[in-house]
Formats: sequence, C-alpha cells, structure tokens
Amino acid sequence: QVQLVESGGGLVQPGGSLRLSCAASGSIRSIYSMDWYRQAPGKQRELVASITSSGNTNYADSVKGRFTISRDNAKNTGYLQMNSLKPEDTAVYYCNADIKSESSWSIVPYWGQGTQVTVSS
Repeated sequence: QVQLVESGGGLVQPGGSLRLSCAASGSIRSIYSMDWYRQAPGKQRELVASITSSGNTNYADSVKGRFTISRDNAKNTGYLQMNSLKPEDTAVYYCNADIKSESSWSIVPYWGQGTQVTVSS
C-alpha cells in the first residue's frame, strides 16, 4: 500500500531551474535509498541521481554540478533541484525508493508515475 507521487515538472527555458518532489505515503516502515531516473523518447531510462538514508549522494556525469538530490525524512519526501537546465535534460523523470513496508519483511523498490520536464526556448 505504498505509493510514490511526483510533482514539479513543467516547461522551462534553457538556463532555468525546476525542483521535483517525490512524496511517499502508506504503511512505511523504512525508506532506504531514493533515486531519480529519466527517460527521453526513444532512449533508455538512465539513473540521474541517488541518495542513501544517511545522505550520501551520487550523480550522473551529465548532471553533476547542476542537479542536487536531497530528502526530508520527516516528510518521507525526496527532491531533485535542477539548475542550468539544457534542452538535453528534456525527459520524463521518475523517482524510485527502496522501501520496507509494515506488511513485508523485504525491501522493495517502488516507482512514481513520472513527471514531464521540457526545456525549450
């Protein structure tokens, strides 16, 4: 009964900024790693950024220095701050979280529905 809901996507000009949010809800015992992926039309889904429960982060080379991943554990919410956006950043962005629910012994990956980010002048 765990659900991830993404928000914050939209249309932005090159050089602009957006902040994506991913809110987890339901019978959650623990949230471990949280990740952001993106997929452009005709392209493979790629990992953009990840963050562990302790705050360690990793980024794809293509976004390093421009994107920042963070999380608010009290709100069960993850964020992706995107600055200096380029047209090549245009994609559907998906959040992913490894979660242990109240009804399961195992850690299971959950996915959001995706949010469209379009960078265009």
